[in-house]
Amino acid sequence: MDSFTVRTARWSALHPWRAIIGWLVFVVLCLGIGSAVGVNSAKTADYRVGEAGRAEAMAAEGHLERRSTEQVLISARSGALDKDAAEAAAKDLTARFERLPEVESVAAPLLSEDGGILMVEVAVKGEERDAKDKVDALLTQTEAVQKANPGLLLEETGSPSISKGVEKQRGEDLALSEEITLPVTLVTLLIVFGSVTMAGVPLLLALSSIAAAVGLSMVVSHLSPDTGVGTNVILMIGLAVGVDYTLFYLKREREERARSGGRLSSEALVQLAAATSGRAVVVSGLAVVVSTATLYLASDVIFSSLATGTIVVVLVAVLSSLTVLPALLVKLGKRAERTARRRAERGNRVPRSMRGDGGGRVWAALLRPANRHPVATLCVSVLALLALATPLAGLKITEMSRDTHSREIPAMQVYDRLNEAFPEHRVTHDVVVRADAARSGEITASLEELARLADSDPLFTGEWRIRTSDDRRISVLELHVPHLGNTDEAYDSLDHLRDDYVPATVGQIDGAEYGVSGDVARYIDYPAHQNSKLPLVLGALLLVTFAMTLYAFRSVVLGLLGVVLNLLSAAAALGLLVLVFQGSWAEGLLKFDSTGSIGSRVPLFLFVILFGFSMDYQVFVVSRIREAVLGGVPTRQAVLDGIRSSASVVTSAAVVMMTVFVSFVFLHIIEMKQIGFVLAAAVLLDAFIIRIMILPAAMLLLGEASWWPSRGVRRQPLLPHQEPAKSPVADVR
Repeated sequence: MDSFTVRTARWSALHPWRAIIGWLVFVVLCLGIGSAVGVNSAKTADYRVGEAGRAEAMAAEGHLERRSTEQVLISARSGALDKDAAEAAAKDLTARFERLPEVESVAAPLLSEDGGILMVEVAVKGEERDAKDKVDALLTQTEAVQKANPGLLLEETGSPSISKGVEKQRGEDLALSEEITLPVTLVTLLIVFGSVTMAGVPLLLALSSIAAAVGLSMVVSHLSPDTGVGTNVILMIGLAVGVDYTLFYLKREREERARSGGRLSSEALVQLAAATSGRAVVVSGLAVVVSTATLYLASDVIFSSLATGTIVVVLVAVLSSLTVLPALLVKLGKRAERTARRRAERGNRVPRSMRGDGGGRVWAALLRPANRHPVATLCVSVLALLALATPLAGLKITEMSRDTHSREIPAMQVYDRLNEAFPEHRVTHDVVVRADAARSGEITASLEELARLADSDPLFTGEWRIRTSDDRRISVLELHVPHLGNTDEAYDSLDHLRDDYVPATVGQIDGAEYGVSGDVARYIDYPAHQNSKLPLVLGALLLVTFAMTLYAFRSVVLGLLGVVLNLLSAAAALGLLVLVFQGSWAEGLLKFDSTGSIGSRVPLFLFVILFGFSMDYQVFVVSRIREAVLGGVPTRQAVLDGIRSSASVVTSAAVVMMTVFVSFVFLHIIEMKQIGFVLAAAVLLDAFIIRIMILPAAMLLLGEASWWPSRGVRRQPLLPHQEPAKSPVADVR
């Protein structure tokens, strides 16, 4: 029993104050170093994928990349627009913008077709991703002109101000999520332990792990750039796994304390918990880390950022359970022992927080179908999950664009008015061509021919512009489309360009490299890039899941069973997601506007994260079963006892996870809503259908074959409070 987890727990138990202070120092150092080095945010070039990405890279080479733009709409507060006053305000605004170091250029004011709105458009210098940090300077000037012209209404929108609004809304949403999650988690832990002190330990350790992970993620961002979602993921995953890992450890220590009847010291009990649940926590954490690491195979900066945040916070949570948690348990255990002695002297009952109930009538009742009718239970449960997965046949994946942002963001409301007043500015396609400078004239003539073809197509506005780099090697043709970027018409216009017009014009020039970029091209190419990587990621995910199960239990059968069960729960959860979010029937209930599709990042993220989380429950439950088998209990009885004894803690862990994930359903960002919903649904199905119905039924039917190819059981040395096993069993190691 002298494993790494036991040795670490032993040191922590024998030197509790050193361990506690050491952990606090570690957390402070992580935050301090992270704050000192700062966050390395992803650049625009990091997001480039597919044809759109190649075209954008060529445009950037010629310094012709698209600039972020802001639009200021000048309209009358009431009645008709006073054009003279509006033009004077536009002139003042233009002069103010041109003096700003953040501004690259200001276009001439443009009047809407109905004469009701005058628009001033300004291009912001620098990276697209950095533009939101520069927009405050523009907003300040817009507000100044507004104060000078109280009879007019000046409103600003654009990619930078929308991004800033989304960022602000995300921060407010996360604060709301924390307000929901923390109290519910605390109440759940109070129900589990019946003690405020014991309930506070998992929560405090999870929060300290999150703090340390945030600091470490800043450091790691210099190796893998942060896309702005890292902190969100750390909060979501960190609270879930941080509480779960501590919960597994705490419950086992409480059980062993009750079982020993006071014959073992707090230090010995901690070591015993480390040898059992401690090992399970380490294996579970490694399973989540290895599963999540498959996201790097997607070759996508957003998935890499998601993976990095998840891996960092899971490793920190595992570290906390190995180091500081045993120290806290010893301190709390000694206090509990003194309290128990005083209660015993007064003749009072031992508090529930000191009792280690290994299950009860409720769990016995829930397990009764699998126990008495395993074949029927297995068939019905599997068919139910397959039925839930049926909507997957209609899955539609799209990139969630600017048009899907919440209209509670002021800049999005102005954006809608901009699209209505100036439809020709809704979408721009960029045709980028690179060739020898000597062929510049030929390229220009070909692009002009392309523009004429588009002019005859009703999907385009007929407005176009050609820009050429100073070295004459790169040219960009801008074409406008009077449709929103997430509409079928916008997608059709891109298809016409890529499939017909470009091949018929610049495609005929030998040696010319070309591509079409723009917002719509990004919306198309990003999901296509993910789909191309999906087989690789899923293949690796299935392989590592099997390998981790094989490592944990030395069983090929359990490895295959784990893969199948994970696929079942993931497919069922994804089917529920399609049912809820691709339709409109749940819009009022969950407060969202259906896009008729699922965010392109959601399915892959679901599979990877769910496979990791499922391993948590798989490792913890099957470890209890295997532990009993190694002690000489027949597999059938070990399955029932193991699941019954672990059911309450698995359920409590699932409730905590569900609370965290459900809180994200209240966010405004549609993709975060979908991720929160699908993860909550997956955890619910996994904890209550997979682990209570399907897993026991399958293992009862398999019997001793569950441990194949192991052949004999090496009896484990009995602990002081254990009784000899009644019958020998084969070794499953």
